[in-house]
Amino acid sequence: MFRWIAQTIAVTSLSIRTIPQRFGSSAVALVGIAGVVIVFIAVLSIGEGFRIAMQDAGKPDRVMVMRKGADSEMTSGIGGPDADIIKQAPGILMEDNKPVASAELYVIIDRDKKTTGTAANVPLRGVEPTVMQVRNEAKITQGRMFQFGTNEVIVGKGAMGQFAGLDLNSEIKSGQLTMKIVGVFETGGSAAESELWTDSHLIQNVYRRGNSYQSVLLRLDSPDSFQKLSDWLTTNKELEVQVRRESEYYAAQSETMTTLITGIGYTIAVLMGLGAIFGAILTMYTAVATRTREIATLRALGFNAFSVLISVMGESLALAAIGGLAGGFLAYAAFNGYQTATMNFQTFSQVAFAFKVTPSLLFTALFYALFMGFLGGVFPAIRAARLPIPSALREL
Repeated sequence: MFRWIAQTIAVTSLSIRTIPQRFGSSAVALVGIAGVVIVFIAVLSIGEGFRIAMQDAGKPDRVMVMRKGADSEMTSGIGGPDADIIKQAPGILMEDNKPVASAELYVIIDRDKKTTGTAANVPLRGVEPTVMQVRNEAKITQGRMFQFGTNEVIVGKGAMGQFAGLDLNSEIKSGQLTMKIVGVFETGGSAAESELWTDSHLIQNVYRRGNSYQSVLLRLDSPDSFQKLSDWLTTNKELEVQVRRESEYYAAQSETMTTLITGIGYTIAVLMGLGAIFGAILTMYTAVATRTREIATLRALGFNAFSVLISVMGESLALAAIGGLAGGFLAYAAFNGYQTATMNFQTFSQVAFAFKVTPSLLFTALFYALFMGFLGGVFPAIRAARLPIPSALREL
């Protein structure tokens, strides 16, 4: 048993150490696998970035109240009197004897993307004076907070970076609405940074919404208060509303896009992976062919066929690991943190976010690289183990 293990280690070590001598043929497998890993990570990092941006936008201690049956803020509607009733529900955090809640409107304005110049739907959110208490992660990083009762607006960092005409102190014109940007805010890279915030009454007047809103966002006084608040609101005969944790709402909002991107990413990876596997197979067949006499000599000296098979597989997996690690490093350097924007199909508005190359994504890509290396090496390894010793020794 120990002799077999020692033989396997010795012959596998020899195969891996001699890879540089076959660099020309080995490069085919390395480049192929690295290329697949780069594309795989690049595509899936879009989905990860979008998912994380949406996920970070929702906090477990915040609750969103919308009209019953609405699947997004765009399709919701809540009257002003109903919003006042909602703010009286038990379980809402109180500060200075006032509920920490913001009745909000959500509309879309047209802006051009900086990178392509194409038109984009940018979300404009009408909020109440309590917005910074409700969204307590939001910080003004440039300029100042807008004054309620005026045509002032603040813009998210992501929106300012992705869309034209949203610089500090610039004016925005959309239909009959003219607003001045007086501040820039950040929310830790969440989807909220894709928005512009202004006075909800301004949007009510310009868009002729009357005394109405689309949602009420509120903070709980404790995580355990959700059920109490939900029961009070959903059983109130004056209201027809649904109650969701904000984190659950944004998770549902991101599901369609992340599923689509993940499906595309895996499809591309499989198609490209087939080419990389064939490249690995050719590489390993070439390696076996150039080492025919060496393998036969080892067999003649008493090395068993299984040790030879493991050595060829070890070489193939080593090439795959090198290609996978190189591809992962290049993908991380090129794509992690890259800023872009895409459509949220639930609200038909743009979401600015950054590509995210996460550790789990890198691990998945490396595993896929090793899987390609395994498939690329198994048939050449079997051929090497079955080489007839006498005829192999006679080859030049």
